Amino acid sequence: MHVDLSGAQWRKSSHSDGGGGCIEVADGYTDVMPVRDSKDPHGPSLLFPSDAWRSFVAAVQADEFGTV
Repeated sequence: MHVDLSGAQWRKSSHSDGGGGCIEVADGYTDVMPVRDSKDPHGPSLLFPSDAWRSFVAAVQADEFGTV
């Protein structure tokens, strides 16, 4: 799947500590959630199905993964 991300507005989590170990996401895409490494903004981006991304975020918020 190809998605044009040239106009993407990337944002970092408000929980980011500023140490560079964070991801960025780009909202506004209907079927996918673009994700990239904040330390490598010109590197590759991953595209996750929107439903899968919402499930992942809900699981993180519910602390289903525990402490890593």
